[in-house]
Amino acid sequence: MIAYKLLRLIFLLFSGLLTCALVFPLTNAAGRERRIKDWSARLLKICGVHVIVNKAADEMPVHGALIVANHISWLDIFVINSMQPCRFVAKSDIRDWPLLGWLCDKAGTIFIARGRQRDVRRIYEGLVASIRKGERIAFFPEGTTAVQGKILPFHANLFEAAIEAKVPIQPYALRYMDSAGNLHSAAEFIGDTTFVQSVMAILKSDGMITEVTILPAIDSRGAHRRELAGAARSAIGTALGYLPN
Repeated sequence: MIAYKLLRLIFLLFSGLLTCALVFPLTNAAGRERRIKDWSARLLKICGVHVIVNKAADEMPVHGALIVANHISWLDIFVINSMQPCRFVAKSDIRDWPLLGWLCDKAGTIFIARGRQRDVRRIYEGLVASIRKGERIAFFPEGTTAVQGKILPFHANLFEAAIEAKVPIQPYALRYMDSAGNLHSAAEFIGDTTFVQSVMAILKSDGMITEVTILPAIDSRGAHRRELAGAARSAIGTALGYLPN
């Protein structure tokens, strides 16, 4: 069974490579988004991941908002893309992932090198331009993955893009659970775990449920980036039960 899942995953990866190389240059933005959404959903299906979307107080994603989420796994990108394709800001290490790194690049991921202030400034200016063009932008303000049950401090720098572009922050709270509703450790991509080890742990699991809670948008008008980062972290952490009310 694991071998069959792995073969399906490898086939999907190569089909994605061909689509990016041969189809993307010939199609428009809507066509690329449709294919990214479908490909992400197929990836999750092979991995046994079922996505449930909750809307806090019947919230709907705000068009043009800067999406932020807690970060648990490499799966996070594809979970959100299966809902609505976004351009993600991600650490440059992802470029080195086998096959998936190249696919993320071709899907419009914006890579940032850790510790390079000049790189942050360049990315920030690009984000403002992309948001103003109507592109959906998402990033993980923790800057790295964290074990479930814990939420790391949020880096504030990129929140400035929402203020400059005059759009709200849209927080998403993510968690991975088993069929009994317990947090599923197989999703966690932390420490010295390699990408291949993470993939195999997910394929060997009995499947998991990803719960995505769309939280109320946070108005960026008149706010400081640190205030926005703190408000987003508080909203996500409280929704997940990781922080006190």
